[in-house]
Amino acid sequence: MVTDSLKNRFKKMLRVNLAPDVAQAQLEGTVTSPVGTPSNPSDKILTVANFITICRFLLTAAFLVLYVRDDTRSIALACYIVAAVTDYLDGWIARATQTVSWFGKVTDPIMDRVLLFTGVLGLVVIGTLPLWVAVFVIGRDLVLLGGNIYLRQWYKKPVDVIYIGKVSTALFMTGFCFLLLNLCVVTGPALVNTSWLPGFNGQPASLGIYMVYIAVVLSTITAVIYYKQGFAIRDRIIAEREAQGE
Repeated sequence: MVTDSLKNRFKKMLRVNLAPDVAQAQLEGTVTSPVGTPSNPSDKILTVANFITICRFLLTAAFLVLYVRDDTRSIALACYIVAAVTDYLDGWIARATQTVSWFGKVTDPIMDRVLLFTGVLGLVVIGTLPLWVAVFVIGRDLVLLGGNIYLRQWYKKPVDVIYIGKVSTALFMTGFCFLLLNLCVVTGPALVNTSWLPGFNGQPASLGIYMVYIAVVLSTITAVIYYKQGFAIRDRIIAEREAQGE
């Protein structure tokens, strides 16, 4: 009984943090959307979409283990590419088959970041990607996480994902795949004489590095937009509370 109570409380906490309006509507029994839709996620775990998500995790873990060894690098590359290609497949299948679940809502965004971080680490280990890119990618997510925790004092709903953020993630994933496969190698302009800016130092480099640079710029813009939205939400709520005399 105690275990069941703790499980239920944990589930409620997750749901309230992910989608408080949906969680409240489900609790009150006022949901009108079919079960398995984004506005009425189910409690199912054993779905095709969730199976793909779990497979992405296993493939990503396999990539990180295998990629550091020369004799298994080709297998590691295959694992990462399959995981990257199926990045949006699980979400699409869940929506198309009405099997959107709370489990998927929790694990899918986590897997996106895990896939991104492992790609960064793998490329840094073999020296293909400058260390500053890895620091940027991980640091940006930590900064956004800190901002989200801070904003939760006033606003319990997650801030809506913006389109430019999705584009930057897609560019990162595509760029990493190009770099891992060393595809479309070109000799870039010799604008600098430094090793930490491949693609602009006159040395041959994959086109993937330029995708990564564009993603870095878009990610920076995304972070600024999120913070501006967050501060605007905070200021609005504080003003509303003051107007109500709270």
